[in-house]
Amino acid sequence: MSKKIVKPSTYLIEVKSLSDRLVKAQQPIRILDAIKWDDSIKQEFFKGHCQKPPLITTDYYQNRSLGFDPTEKKYEFYQIERDLVRKLGQLNPLSVIMRRICREYQDVVRMLEARGTPIFSNISQELYGSSQDVFHVGDPTIANLGSMMEATLSQLVQLDFLAEEPKTINAKDAVAILNEKIESVFPGDGLRAMLSDGIVADAAAGTDYIKLRADALFNMRDLRVLEVHEIWVHLGTTLNGLAQPYCTFLGKGPPSATVTQEGLAVLMEILTFSSTPSRLMRLINRVRAITLVEEGADFMDIFTFFIDKGLDEEESYTLSSRVFRGSSSDGLPFTKDLTYIKGFVLTYNFMRLAVSKGKPDRIPLLFCGKTMIEDMKVLVDLVDEGTVMAPRFLPPQFRDLMGLSCWLSFSRFMSSLNFRQLEKDYANIL
Repeated sequence: MSKKIVKPSTYLIEVKSLSDRLVKAQQPIRILDAIKWDDSIKQEFFKGHCQKPPLITTDYYQNRSLGFDPTEKKYEFYQIERDLVRKLGQLNPLSVIMRRICREYQDVVRMLEARGTPIFSNISQELYGSSQDVFHVGDPTIANLGSMMEATLSQLVQLDFLAEEPKTINAKDAVAILNEKIESVFPGDGLRAMLSDGIVADAAAGTDYIKLRADALFNMRDLRVLEVHEIWVHLGTTLNGLAQPYCTFLGKGPPSATVTQEGLAVLMEILTFSSTPSRLMRLINRVRAITLVEEGADFMDIFTFFIDKGLDEEESYTLSSRVFRGSSSDGLPFTKDLTYIKGFVLTYNFMRLAVSKGKPDRIPLLFCGKTMIEDMKVLVDLVDEGTVMAPRFLPPQFRDLMGLSCWLSFSRFMSSLNFRQLEKDYANIL
């Protein structure tokens, strides 16, 4: 790394001022709150014995206030973008990053304005991706990657000795267990687990909290997954981002950062041996569901898809509504759930490449805040010059890079070899 350069204090003050404005501008934007389906929709669906699709129209979403004026909010981000050019310059790396975030939030506002219409899903695909996206020409699509993983997982989930233990821990007890874990990792930082009635998933991370759905049940492995996924990654990167002295925008994640966030979180589950074949299969099923909707399936098709996967009606409804939230029951999907697999592939390969290039010290910088892999080269320079602070918190696997470097180097080595004949030989043994 280059020799540290002390930036003029006026420059850093300007960076912080603009960054703070960006953070403040995005605060009232709550994507998941704006697109969720009320319990009344679920109750009506079950009242009809799960035979008729939920009646979701544009009027339903229009009656859900965004909590801000869309026109004013888009203009606010435009003004910040213009001031970034005026005060930091058009080519300044931080200006480039923050202007891209401004434009992304403008897209988010446009997406929310278009709830219940095809435009909502079109913008969702721009922000989070589509199941038909590829990384390069000739690569498998995201849908193909899901199918490739499903081929192996479908065998494993049938094995009795790999079955998940029963879920016997209620949400209240789970909150108490997670709060103990949070206090041991982040003592005195004010982070907490709490109950919530207003989320679709069993759990979700916020700025300084992790929410558990009040009626959800867990087992100890579930709580371990929540610890490494939600606490170590999502809360940890938020804490590191909020601790930034100048680039405070790293404490808040636009949709583009969701890809890196979820990729890191899934990778952490695997690195810590916390995940299960059933857990990964659930992620793959979400990818498959989005793929089916992009190919023309409606809500009832997806509900039946999950029922056929062995899920009960409650969970099948919950997962189906995840796919269609923000849309109509016969519309296009909300594609955020693609980021788990997409992000895992991108993050894992970034780490492998960093090790093969002799730069494993770049890997911990993913935890500086809500980062994007595409910004890593700039982030290295910003950390080196003191504009961005190195992550205050790192999961244990990233504090000492020796073990991780060895694992990743062998992973890259093995993937470069062709063991097809050896696999055939071993097939006779197995």
